[in-house]
Amino acid sequence: MQLRYAFRLYPEPGQRAALARAFGCARVVFNDAVRAREDARAARQPYPKAAVLSQQLITRAKNTPERSWLAEVSSVVLQQALRDVEAAYRNFFASLKGERKGKRVGAPRFRSRKDARQAIRFTANARWKITSSGRLSLPKIGDVKVKWSRVLPVTPSSVTVILDAAGRYFASFVIDTDEETDLARWDDDPDPEAAIGLDLGLTLPQTPSGGTPIAVLSDGTRIDSPRFLRRAEKKLKRAQRELSRKRKGSKNREKARRKVARAHAGVADARKEFHHQLSTKLIRENQAVAVEDLAVCGLARTRLAKSVHDAGWAQFVGMLEYKAQRYGRTFVRIGRFEPTSQMCSACGHRDGPKPLHVRQWTCPACNTLHDRDHNAALNVKQAAGLAVSACGAPVGPGLVPAQREETGSHGIPLQARAA
Repeated sequence: MQLRYAFRLYPEPGQRAALARAFGCARVVFNDAVRAREDARAARQPYPKAAVLSQQLITRAKNTPERSWLAEVSSVVLQQALRDVEAAYRNFFASLKGERKGKRVGAPRFRSRKDARQAIRFTANARWKITSSGRLSLPKIGDVKVKWSRVLPVTPSSVTVILDAAGRYFASFVIDTDEETDLARWDDDPDPEAAIGLDLGLTLPQTPSGGTPIAVLSDGTRIDSPRFLRRAEKKLKRAQRELSRKRKGSKNREKARRKVARAHAGVADARKEFHHQLSTKLIRENQAVAVEDLAVCGLARTRLAKSVHDAGWAQFVGMLEYKAQRYGRTFVRIGRFEPTSQMCSACGHRDGPKPLHVRQWTCPACNTLHDRDHNAALNVKQAAGLAVSACGAPVGPGLVPAQREETGSHGIPLQARAA
């Protein structure tokens, strides 16, 4: 599988100017390609091919007074901008036809120099390299200082230079991982029967440590939510207030904007680091992990939107999925319509929906007292077919894929897949 390894870059003033030129040229070529396609659509003509756009927008444009400065940057950067347009239109049309999974995407839009993120990509034919002194040598930019936080396992196939809203530069390398090396990375393999179910939630009781859990495991473990955004709200409020008082277009406003962006970047980085550590721990200690497929987009439109975004469920579950695939573990998603909070994990009796303030309930069939979240985590594990009885037989249904093509598939409680 392919992964990205990102490292911080520290370009010198002249290199920052060269990167700014590269960002601008790539952005101009991208916008020209989008404009050419939009003009063809308005004229009801076929879209121009990539080869025609390359000849017209790059090769010929370099010989004109209006676009002569395109020759100041690597031609690979400009070609990759055209490939980005092609990929954007492919995703757009595939989304219209229903062939692309996930959220629907719109048509490509024009890029702006004020966008929060600027990026250029160098492939192998750009002749970039990592020097013996540990610097990243980029064509027509120079040898850029890199802060190496780990060793690249193999030679990267491409590198993307990114400038984020906080003014930080990153080099993102694409790595093709080796399956045998990944499987042998951890010497202490978990018990083959080790499996865990996760119940993700927000309205949970306080833990003895005083924190609010973000998830409860089927073994009873409660994972405290660091609440990075809530803890940084005071600092963010102060920085945003300073930004609102600056005159638009002034240098002081740009400084204040960067300060706000750095504060938000610190929150996002801390949350991502927490998710990485937690997901690695769960994947390393368990042979199988099951989670519930939550409607995060829908929850983000409720009054709990800020807490939902602060929890970062989608990012955390995505990390669990790709790490399970990388290290040979089993990852299962169960359907969001599975009544995990309504069903007794001991006898299977369904007691009906309950309001969120009900944190404990007693099963009327077997008189078992349940903690709402622990019981839901046990049901998630059983619904995924990961629980076993005392005699070793599986408890609950097996891994049955959802029949998405059937009408009324909401009635199928299990939409699981193993990575």
